[in-house]
Amino acid sequence: MKTSSDKMHDRYKDFDFIDAKPVSETPPLAKLQAEAGGKSRITMRVDSDVLATFKARAEMIGGNYQTLMNDALKQFAQGLRLSDVVREAIHETWETCLTTRSTGRGKKLRAG
Repeated sequence: MKTSSDKMHDRYKDFDFIDAKPVSETPPLAKLQAEAGGKSRITMRVDSDVLATFKARAEMIGGNYQTLMNDALKQFAQGLRLSDVVREAIHETWETCLTTRSTGRGKKLRAG
C-alpha cells in the first residue's frame, strides 16, 4: 500500500479496516461528512504534462497525486501564490529554530 499524504496515516497505518463499513452505510459518519462539506467527484481533463508532474511529485513524497492537485486548487481558490506558501514555510521553520535554540535543545547557530 502506498503511504498517504494524510497526516493521520502513520497513526492508523497498521490497523486492519478490511471489515469496516463505508461512510455511506454509517449514518453518524455520513451526517458528519455531509456537514463538513465533503468532497465532490468530478471528471476533468488536464494536460498530460501537468498530470505527469503531479504524479511525479506524489511519488517523490509518497502521497497521492489527486490530493496534491486538490491542495493546489484550494490554494489557488484562496488566492495563495507560491511566494505566500514559501514565505509561510520559511516563517514556520524559523519559529521552530528559534524555539529550539531558546530552549537549548538544538545546535547553536554559527555566525557566517
